[in-house]
Amino acid sequence: MAQASASASTLAAVNQQLVKVERAFLLADGLKNRPWFKHSLYAPGFYTGYGVKTVPGVREALEQSTWQDVDAEITRVAATIQREATLVHQAAVELTSVR
Repeated sequence: MAQASASASTLAAVNQQLVKVERAFLLADGLKNRPWFKHSLYAPGFYTGYGVKTVPGVREALEQSTWQDVDAEITRVAATIQREATLVHQAAVELTSVR
């Protein structure tokens, strides 16, 4: 088991990487029409009040039939997922390289 043989400093470094994982889902410029909401995977709906919307940028563009926005929002969300995947992969590599 990798973490059993990892040093305290390695585990601390991996922990710091994992803290960044959730932050990887944030959009620097926020959601369309409400830049104060930054999370790409969930946020209160623009048209529904406080009811949560999953993948709100894409979902709301689909619901409004603004097809050019759908493509742009998919690209933005995909970038956040890629950032998250990269961070998780780096943490896994760090843990599995300890032997």
